[in-house]
Amino acid sequence: MQDKISKKIGQKYFWDVDPSTLDLTKNSEYIIARILEYGDPEAIHWMFAKFDQKKIRDVFKTHRGFSPRTIYFWKSFFDLRENQILCLKKPYLETQKRLWPY
Repeated sequence: MQDKISKKIGQKYFWDVDPSTLDLTKNSEYIIARILEYGDPEAIHWMFAKFDQKKIRDVFKTHRGFSPRTIYFWKSFFDLRENQILCLKKPYLETQKRLWPY
C-alpha cells in the first residue's frame, strides 16, 4: 500500500490540511471518515482499494461527525443496526440538539 494520498483525492477532499502530509497508515481514520462523508464514486472506489473493508466499517461505526444522509446510506451499505453506530446513540443525539436546536 502506498503511504501517501493521491494528489487528485487530496486536493478535492482535504482542503483544510496539506494533503502531502497525510499518511494512509497514521491518518487512516481521518481519511476514511472524510471520504465516507464527502466522497464521490471515484473517491469511494479509491478508499476501498486502499483500506480494508473492516477498517472502513469500524471507522463508520465509531466516528461521530457524519451527517444523517451519510449515516443512513452507509448503515444500509454495511447492513448495520442503529445501535451499532455511535453517532446514532441517544446521548449523542441529545447533545447535538442542545448545541444546535434547529
